[in-house]
Amino acid sequence: MSPEMLTLFMFGGLLVGLFMGHPLAFVLGGVAVLGALFGPGIKVTGTLINNIYGNAMDNYVLVAIPLFVLMARFLNDSGVTEKMFESMRLLLANLRGGLALTVVIVSVLLAATTGIVGASIAVMGMIALVPMLKYSYNKELSTGVIMASGCLGILIPPSIMLILMASYSPVSVGALFAGALVPGVMLGVMYALYVLVICYFKPSYGPPVPAEERADVSTGELVGMLLKYVLPPMSLILGVLGSLFAGIATATEASAIGVFIAFVLFLIFGDRKAATCYRTLIEASKTTTMVMLVLVGATAFTGVFSRGGGMQVIHEVVMAMPGGTTGALILMLFLVFILGMFLDWTGIVLLSFPIMLPIVESMGVDILWFVVMVAVVLQTSFLTPPFGYALFYLKGVAPPGVETLDLYRAVIPFCALIVLACVLMAFFPSLVTGLPSMLLDY
Repeated sequence: MSPEMLTLFMFGGLLVGLFMGHPLAFVLGGVAVLGALFGPGIKVTGTLINNIYGNAMDNYVLVAIPLFVLMARFLNDSGVTEKMFESMRLLLANLRGGLALTVVIVSVLLAATTGIVGASIAVMGMIALVPMLKYSYNKELSTGVIMASGCLGILIPPSIMLILMASYSPVSVGALFAGALVPGVMLGVMYALYVLVICYFKPSYGPPVPAEERADVSTGELVGMLLKYVLPPMSLILGVLGSLFAGIATATEASAIGVFIAFVLFLIFGDRKAATCYRTLIEASKTTTMVMLVLVGATAFTGVFSRGGGMQVIHEVVMAMPGGTTGALILMLFLVFILGMFLDWTGIVLLSFPIMLPIVESMGVDILWFVVMVAVVLQTSFLTPPFGYALFYLKGVAPPGVETLDLYRAVIPFCALIVLACVLMAFFPSLVTGLPSMLLDY
């Protein structure tokens, strides 16, 4: 089979397998075996085993993934999220769109502490959507801000996606964390500004909470709630990112610090039951296993694809784009956006990085900047139909009356804001490279 036919066969087989409803990890592995059989030959599987061991099983950086997942689960099961939301809700009660703004702020804090999109959207959907609809908030604004803000968990460090990206690129975890921090916070600010602007021009979209409800809590009580329920998650952020950026700990060591702090918060705010701890460990193990299985399947897929000449085919197509380097970069980011409609971020990173990063490096483009651009574009992988996971997460916890079509319409302005953020990063690369150069001499 020629390299061109192998390219069509493998990506066509990938789409067919996914549309049939099979798990991504097994589709990737199965297509890899078939590709080896019809392409470079079945003997290539021996090389694939070595690649899987070297890239996945013997990669020390990936140890941080189960630790960060465990940290997120402990914090999620501590129950502090609900109390933090209630504190911020009362603080912003008199503001138009205050509830939606609270969702953005709490989601940014959750992104910097948990980093698990499904958990963040499900929790915010359960504790925020019903109150917003109760106070006559616009349905699309309410659902859109929950989904978009919840997706920040894969962008704002510490993020398991960034760790996986670092392990498949020449960029260190610390540099990638620093590079993604400003764009992540910038997106959160853009979402907040969008809420404030639309509620200013259309007050019916986000009316303030009735004054009598805010009056039930005194200023002193509110300050006490903020100190009790907002500062502890901030200590987790400081412990993880502070130790990493200060050079005290590596990413793996920082993840262990995070697990310890999250466990302490669980002991303080959680139910402290052994059954809850056991469930937390099981859920963390399931998430880690899913990521690792996809990693193994994707390593096999890209290994066969490379040995069969598919990398060269993609390289020639990208370099033939009009517009030179700019056209090639736009094409690659557009392909990431399209893939996001059908694959989750794990598969996209593991499939695209081995193909795209050598091309980007050969063009002389800053790898850190490109990786963070991909990370920002991947925000849309959770929001765009037909397989936008954020749509399914929120639909699963949404009250009656919230239809799937409402969710589809709700994500449109937030996807536009993500595109705007990419444009800003393209014109001002220092948004990505500035902080790493200051903290890490990147």
